[in-house]
Amino acid sequence: MSRFKLTLEYDGSKFKGWQFQKDLPTVMGKIMDACKDVFSANDFELYGSGRTDTGVHALFQVAHLDIKTVMPPHIIKIKLNDALPAAINILHVEKTSPNFHARHDAVARSYVYHISKRRTAFGKDFVWWIKDKLDVKAMADVTPLFIGMKDFKSFGVKDKEGESTMVDLTSIRIFEIDDAILIHIVGSHFLWRMVRRIVGVIVEVGRGRMTGEDIQSFFRGKSEIPSQFTAPPSGLYLERVYYKGDPISDEPKWLVNVQ
Repeated sequence: MSRFKLTLEYDGSKFKGWQFQKDLPTVMGKIMDACKDVFSANDFELYGSGRTDTGVHALFQVAHLDIKTVMPPHIIKIKLNDALPAAINILHVEKTSPNFHARHDAVARSYVYHISKRRTAFGKDFVWWIKDKLDVKAMADVTPLFIGMKDFKSFGVKDKEGESTMVDLTSIRIFEIDDAILIHIVGSHFLWRMVRRIVGVIVEVGRGRMTGEDIQSFFRGKSEIPSQFTAPPSGLYLERVYYKGDPISDEPKWLVNVQ
């Protein structure tokens, strides 16, 4: 068996999330189907760096694949992409150490959430259109309240019994570009729905319906209020998965690319 590191992007609106589910279209399931076609084998293992929910997108997801093959990485990339639906694209394939693990070796992850200030004919599945005028400065002013090692039990759902709700967030920055508001979040890891609930609460601050004191109260004890404001999955993108030695950026990839 050889181990390969796969870097990929996908349009999450076409799938029921990353994780394989029998009889449902998932990103992992489609890659597994492509592997069966390309390698004419069922004896392989595929692991992702983490799950994304139904409708959530990825600009830079990472997985590792254990497979017995003599194909070089660049050929694997071509053949997998030929076998995959257009909504999934393998960006890079490289042979890696048998000790590399896409999930366990990740040291940080970043997400970007895309809010649109106007109705768009093309982006319904890729943005959250908010009709209300948002106070972006007020939104930015409360972001420090989330930074640091904190208990995010009011914002996330534990994926499994016994999982800690302590998460170290290192950066939240908000960028306003024309009709777009981008909320960029970097952390050690994220609980299920945590990013969407953070975004939803920040948006309520922008609407003038919530304050910094409200946010502080969510960290003092378990609250169900953030769950009521969970942002839709359409605007959420897994932007990057970081490994040891990777420089961690506090700016969204989109912004860096247009500067």
